[in-house]
Amino acid sequence: MTTYKEINGENIKAVASDPSNPVDGQIWFNTTVGDVKGFRDYGTGSWSTGGDLNTGNGSVAGAGTQTAALKFGGDPNTANTEAYNGSTWTEVNNLNTARQRLAGAGLQTSALGFGGDDTTAKTELWNGTNWTEVNDLNEAKRDLSGTGASNTAVLAFGPSQNTETWNGTNWTEVNNLNTSKPFATGCGTNTAALAFGGQPSSVATELWNGTNWTELNNMTTGRQRLSGAGTTTAALAFGGGNPNDVALTESWNGTNWTEIADLNTGRSTLGGTGTQPSALAFGGEPELAATEEWNLGGLTVAFTDA
Repeated sequence: MTTYKEINGENIKAVASDPSNPVDGQIWFNTTVGDVKGFRDYGTGSWSTGGDLNTGNGSVAGAGTQTAALKFGGDPNTANTEAYNGSTWTEVNNLNTARQRLAGAGLQTSALGFGGDDTTAKTELWNGTNWTEVNDLNEAKRDLSGTGASNTAVLAFGPSQNTETWNGTNWTEVNNLNTSKPFATGCGTNTAALAFGGQPSSVATELWNGTNWTELNNMTTGRQRLSGAGTTTAALAFGGGNPNDVALTESWNGTNWTEIADLNTGRSTLGGTGTQPSALAFGGEPELAATEEWNLGGLTVAFTDA
């Protein structure tokens, strides 16, 4: 098998911190965090215009990827559900219970919607065609957040410190957030998640490792009613209110937040999904239908994510 040294002419270098100006394909060992890392150059990061929602809403929930997304619920209380194929939104079967200020997680073909107005515990399961009511959250709530890779493994947190996990059948209360997070957002999975932002214009960031929440470095700009996408080592935060609607976008590399290119339209209570290299933003106040697609520039990732 060909080695890294045979390809590049030298061994992987050990450094105490990530290089400030890495080049595409560069790999190094960060001795401070104990990770092999690499750099990918995706070109210039920016938001571009996608296809509009059929029905503009704020206070929506979402799931899926940039090219296969699901939007559901919204303000005013609606059961509307739409699916995105990378260019066009199509109306599909509605939620059983109309609501706003709910949370969602999962994929376009296997999503979970939970909580919302008026402070409900209702949970619904999406199988790619229909929504089905399933077991309730233990604590009725609205203005909450959720993460998860499918409708069988989801994490719900906020607006209080309460955190619950979903195993495909039931919700179970687990260890609390360190700080209450109304109107916050998050990303990741039910065993490795980030929670960030929240009211009042919070900069706080917390990491979930499957058992406990740990406080991490703050966002650059505090805000609430924002949205996010990605993983615990490569995340994106966009939009929100501070107190007015903002277009601000920040990138997370597993250690710090960095301000990058803005949304084309500042907005809060928007939906978001996808990854750090390719995220999707949609809806928002006041009843916006606009959709934006993010394509990232350079990205430093841990070797296991490369």
